[in-house]
Amino acid sequence: MSKLSTYLSPIITLVIIFIIWEFLVNLFSIETYILPAPSDIMHSLSSNLSELLLATLNTLKITLTAFFIATIVAIGLAVIFSLSKLLEVSLYPITVIFQVTPVVAIAPLIIIWVGLDNVETAILILSVIVAFFPVLANTNLGFRSVDKNLRELFLINRASKWQTLTKLNLPFAIPYILTGMKTSIGLALIGTVVAEFVAGTGSSTGLSWIIIESGNRLDIAKLFSALILLVLSGIFLFLLMSSIEYNILKRWHQSIKENES
Repeated sequence: MSKLSTYLSPIITLVIIFIIWEFLVNLFSIETYILPAPSDIMHSLSSNLSELLLATLNTLKITLTAFFIATIVAIGLAVIFSLSKLLEVSLYPITVIFQVTPVVAIAPLIIIWVGLDNVETAILILSVIVAFFPVLANTNLGFRSVDKNLRELFLINRASKWQTLTKLNLPFAIPYILTGMKTSIGLALIGTVVAEFVAGTGSSTGLSWIIIESGNRLDIAKLFSALILLVLSGIFLFLLMSSIEYNILKRWHQSIKENES
């Protein structure tokens, strides 16, 4: 299958779905407040474009900030764990507890601690909590997957822990870290959206608040417009991270070479 058909096939499929959707809504005279036609959604999108784009930028700002913080914290913790087995045994279970605890359950607590006047900070913290674990887990896996013979070679040459970390562990773990980051950036968006929903008091200016407000007003066309921008944001973040991964790994990582061949 050519690259052109790979890109065109999902686009053509979506166009067909929208045509059928438009036809069925008009055929059965479905009310807009129940299921708007694609033409109604596009009209709402164009009418509210400035408001929707501003909300999208706010959501993306928090998402990307949370992603960068989560990545730095996760890689830092993984490095600490690799240097001290005692710290890994002591702290790793705590990180697992944060990962398995639903963000909805701890959101009210975080909002109270941070303060109702700092809802955006609370959303950022919640998004970081959701996003950091995949990077931590994959970086740990990368460190553990280093070839045993290479480890022994470094030991024979009396390399320090820092030399082993910077010259062996981190370079070897790069593909694992990037895989974790690709998962993390999607989770950061999900965490931001969920946190905005929970903190949806009107002080939130992201897409989630528009979805809540539109639902309450039965403006379903505007709700769908916000959902479309949310989906497009997720696709953009995934493609961005995939492009970064490809450009970093294309010269030496086997999986990239196999995909190109």
